[in-house]
Amino acid sequence: MPSPTAAQSETANTAVAPVGTKIGIVESDKRSKTRTVVVRYKAMHPKYGKYVSRKTVLQIHDEANDSRLGDTVEVKQCRPLSKTKRWTLVRVVERSTRVDSIAS
Repeated sequence: MPSPTAAQSETANTAVAPVGTKIGIVESDKRSKTRTVVVRYKAMHPKYGKYVSRKTVLQIHDEANDSRLGDTVEVKQCRPLSKTKRWTLVRVVERSTRVDSIAS
């Protein structure tokens, strides 16, 4: 039987996200310390068997206001922080290359 540290190192090397975490795209960063993240996925239709696009909209807590619009972020479940916030930012996976133009 392998030691517990060997089993932990095997799971740490895989690219599977831990249970309770999701990866999505920041859709709104207008509020302080709160972001709206959209997690998109495909699900099979129960009757027709065709894969359809679905999305889940999450309100996440970003203490340092680190993420910006269009960033890909990893979020995890946490205790309820407000009426709608149940997720917190783990890390910014990829920064957005989009440049906002300043209206004159």
